[in-house]
Amino acid sequence: MHRIGYFLTDGFQVMAIGTQSVFEFANVVARERVYEVTNYSIAGGETRSSLGVSVRTQAADVGTAADTWMISGVIDPTDYITAAEELEFIAHASKHSRRTAGLCTGAFVLGEAGLLDGRRATTHWAYVEALKAQYPLVQVEADRIFIVDGAIWTSAGLTAAMDLALGMVEKDLGPDVATSVARVLVMNHRRSGGQPQHSEMLKLAPKSDRIQAALEYARKNLSSPLRVDDLARAAHLSARQFGRIFLSETGQSPAKAIEQLRLEAARNMIERGRHSLEIIARETGFRDRSHLREVFVRGYGVTPQSLRRDARSSVAE
Repeated sequence: MHRIGYFLTDGFQVMAIGTQSVFEFANVVARERVYEVTNYSIAGGETRSSLGVSVRTQAADVGTAADTWMISGVIDPTDYITAAEELEFIAHASKHSRRTAGLCTGAFVLGEAGLLDGRRATTHWAYVEALKAQYPLVQVEADRIFIVDGAIWTSAGLTAAMDLALGMVEKDLGPDVATSVARVLVMNHRRSGGQPQHSEMLKLAPKSDRIQAALEYARKNLSSPLRVDDLARAAHLSARQFGRIFLSETGQSPAKAIEQLRLEAARNMIERGRHSLEIIARETGFRDRSHLREVFVRGYGVTPQSLRRDARSSVAE
């Protein structure tokens, strides 16, 4: 039995406890009670969330034990002071558990407790610079979904905490169970941690349904050539109209946007580590492995092989 303790402070981000669904459905998929989840606070009783919803918690003290601690964040960590008693408990609990996670801005709580010194960590993109400034001994990686450094896990924004929780399930129960849980939760795909916090589809943010439809067509057909005429037909526009409207709405040419979608898809496949680079290049629309490497280095500054090694190292930790 894996005991998961959620440590909540007043004003905790309500979505933090949404990640409990990952452990709930891991039990469903495994057909046994693999995880036991309990909410804690220092005083116990009702703990009020950022939304105003209260959660009943058990009192936490030095005798409280858990295999994993999930530490919640707050809406604005730069305007919040974690009580000394809470920090002392988190530091003590971390020493006596297998792993400790800072969910989103929960990284600030771990930093204040001294648990991030000398480690790699991430947090919500809006507070990356604040985390760097406040805890200079931390190696902050701004553009990661979640990071595992030894026994310490940190995540970006709270939807990324779902990926972090799935990463824990994969570590405990294997990739097949984690993938099944992601499917049950209707997650688009299971992200392994190294992806950028912002997806290319979100960055492009087209204003019209026509351009959105063309991008969705492209995303589903990356292995095809994807000529401008193909995208224009998906948008029910002439090629000339499509090119003009696409640039106006996204700020990029169709060719550049498609390259970014191909890169993002290739990066996801590389980090999941299930296919050769030759297959990944073919599935994401690159001419061959060499073309993939060329565009990858230009876009990300690292080779596909280097990214794959880093992803495997993170899983092994």
